[in-house]
Amino acid sequence: MAKQFDVAVIGAGAAGMMCAAVAAQQGKRVVLIDHAAKLAEKIRISGGGRCNFTNINATPQNFLSENPHFCKSALSRYTPQDFLALVKKYRIGYHEKHKGQQFCNESAEQIIDMLKDECAAGGVHWRMPCKIDNVVQQEDGGFVLQTDSGDIETASIVIATGGLSIPKIGATDFAYRIAKQFDLMMVEPRPALVPLTFDPASWAPFAELSGIALEVDVETGSLKGRKATGARFREDLLFTHRGLSGPAILQISSYWLPGEPIVVNLLPEVDVAQTLIEGKGTLKKQLGNIVAQWLPQRLADCLLAVNGLAPDARIADMPDALLRKLGQAINAWSIVPNGSEGYRKAEVTRGGIDTRELSQQTMMANKVPGLYFIGESVDVTGWLGGYNFQWAWASGVAAGIALQ
Repeated sequence: MAKQFDVAVIGAGAAGMMCAAVAAQQGKRVVLIDHAAKLAEKIRISGGGRCNFTNINATPQNFLSENPHFCKSALSRYTPQDFLALVKKYRIGYHEKHKGQQFCNESAEQIIDMLKDECAAGGVHWRMPCKIDNVVQQEDGGFVLQTDSGDIETASIVIATGGLSIPKIGATDFAYRIAKQFDLMMVEPRPALVPLTFDPASWAPFAELSGIALEVDVETGSLKGRKATGARFREDLLFTHRGLSGPAILQISSYWLPGEPIVVNLLPEVDVAQTLIEGKGTLKKQLGNIVAQWLPQRLADCLLAVNGLAPDARIADMPDALLRKLGQAINAWSIVPNGSEGYRKAEVTRGGIDTRELSQQTMMANKVPGLYFIGESVDVTGWLGGYNFQWAWASGVAAGIALQ
């Protein structure tokens, strides 16, 4: 005999638990299903184990989508302050770390426990671990989930299984397979918030800089069709053996398109060319010593070598053109990545279910009554710094409330 529910939420992560709790507390009979044995691993590992659970500055402008207006409704109806109120209700200590990012004082486990308690308050039923083999739409409405622990009948399904990021903790393409089954359009998924890599031969001079970190401006600008996708961020950059990482690169990676350059200002506070040219009469030091005052020594030495400039050259003797060349190399270092570290290292997946297939008020598929998609499974991708969790909470609440 199939178990019968009003709502089956598939995926017990941030969005799924939030949605299940809201729907259940409205009186719905809810079952929460996940194929993993361990609950909410992505919450557990986020923010170095302290969970960067929201960002108080979150606005629709902090999200990427082919349909940028879609996220406005859910984000306006469930704000960072709403989630903070829930955190305070559970007496979870938290602090702001950087640019509006909110972290637990103690452990991400507190957020998981809070969501479990919210689910318990509504009497959510759990099936975990539980693998879904097939989703069958019934002619008279509703669905049957054929699982490895028996059939489940449900009036509505909420897909909250996320994207393809971090497969080692259980990421799958389940949401995309369901979208294909019901003939819903997709925006091609790709890794986002991910380190960028470079051709080994061209990167060889920089590989030895691995471990150096500094605050930079990084930008990219492209025209995809007629739509500008460029962005600029000031954050820390980290050199690695294979390329570039750190918050600056993770941020710009969501906007970067294969084949286009990124432009890095390694010294945002100094106009290098102007300072050197104007200082010809007063700066008596050698070029290498001057640049090393601004940048880490190894990076200064590398940039001079790559640009064919002698560190012992006296700037008073150097033509302005060479100083401008060095200024360009430091203030507008243009490089073309050959790819990224992929889903293995990506914090989120860009793309997913095309939001033009969904109601922005309810998150339900327009042509499949009773089928909802929330969280990372849809084509809404936040910046680094708690924004993606805020989308999980907001989209989960939107669907949870809509499940009347």
